[in-house]
Order: sequence, then C-alpha cells, then structure tokens
Amino acid sequence: MQVIPVLDLLDGHVVRAVRGERDAYRPIESRLAATSEPLVIARALLDASGARTLYIADLGAILQRGAHATTLAALRAALPGVELWLDAGFTDYASMRALFKHIDTLAAPLTSLSPLVPVFGTESLCDHHALHAAQTAGLAPILSLDHRAGALLAAADLDRSPAWWPSRVIAMTLDQVGSYAGPDLATFERIRAQAPAHTTVIGAGGVRDRNDLAVAAGTGATAWLVASALHDQQIERARSA
Repeated sequence: MQVIPVLDLLDGHVVRAVRGERDAYRPIESRLAATSEPLVIARALLDASGARTLYIADLGAILQRGAHATTLAALRAALPGVELWLDAGFTDYASMRALFKHIDTLAAPLTSLSPLVPVFGTESLCDHHALHAAQTAGLAPILSLDHRAGALLAAADLDRSPAWWPSRVIAMTLDQVGSYAGPDLATFERIRAQAPAHTTVIGAGGVRDRNDLAVAAGTGATAWLVASALHDQQIERARSA
C-alpha cells in the first residue's frame, strides 16, 4: 500500500484538515516539525512516509481566497523528483492552465522542477471536458470524486457515468479527513466497482494507523492519501508494498 502524504495550504500555512470544516482549520501542530512552514512540512511528510508523491490541497484557491502560487513554485523548485498533485479548485481547463502558467513563470528560469499534476475535484469542477483537455496536453490529470455523508459533491450537473474518468481517480470522503474515524471503505469499494478497467482508484481520508492501511489494501486499494496519522507519527516510514 502506497501512502501519499497530503499538504493542506491556507493563508500561507500548512493547516490541519478536520472533517472538511475549513473555517475551523488552524496552522498545523505536527510531531514532525515545530513549524507550519510549507517547505519544512513537505520535506518532513515525504521523509516520514518514504513517498515520492505529494498531494497538495490549495485551500486558498479552493475557497476562492487566492492561490498559493509563490509557495507552489518554491515547492516545485525545492523538491525535484517528487511528483506534486495539485488540487486548487479548478473549475475547468482554462483555470487550471492559467495557474500552471503562473507557477511556471514564478519558477523560471529554473529547469529542474518537480512534475506538477492537476487534480480536478468535483466540488469545484464545472466542465468535465477539462480532464480530456488536460490529458491531450500531456498532463495526466487526476479526478477527485468528492463526497460528504456518502453523497457526491458536485459544483455542476456532471455526467454521473464513469466513461469520462481518467486513469487515476481519488475516492475522497471529506468528512473522514482528519477524523480518526477510519477509512470510508464503502465509498471506496463502490467507486472501484464502477471504475473502468484502466482506472486506478486511490483512497483518501480516515486512516489512523498501519492496520487501517492493511484493511484498505484488502479491498483492492493500492494507495491512500494520509495527513494526520503522519503528523501524529501513527505511521512511520510507510512505503509501497
């Protein structure tokens, strides 16, 4: 089971996400580092997990309070070889392309930059054709199927069939995030059963320890997004198995 650490950004800090209640998020207090500075925490999460992939939720952008473009450019420059998955509340391909271009401009003239992968979350996405456009542009996009209380969160009336899903999909249960309530395996298994054969489904939220990872792996999950259990050192040096 691959552990993919999560970096939640808000107002210039890494914050602790709890049940998707974003108004209550506060700068992270982590056993991994005595700071909420994004680069320090990013390196600590990668070291704690052994991962070469980092999921970034730009909550400032998702909440329409401004993207952390300068911070994202700095992370790209400082973490070469680490694949950065970015959810910044993209509504369509144009909004994604504009932010990526801005980050590229801020990172120039550096050439050794981390790969940046767009994550389109259904809570923000208004045009599902964005996934195809991003795929055509060679960006290998990821779709996050955002849920709360078992129901899909969708900013628009998206096509509910899986025909347009890309090769990687996240089963995101926001009310399990940071809850220490265990992973939402029912939602994960339902999405995995619907997914086309070429699609990998990645879990998110609720993992408390290695036992939860083992149970999730038993349902067919190969990767899970994790934050709190890493910050609290409930999982140490978890690696792909």
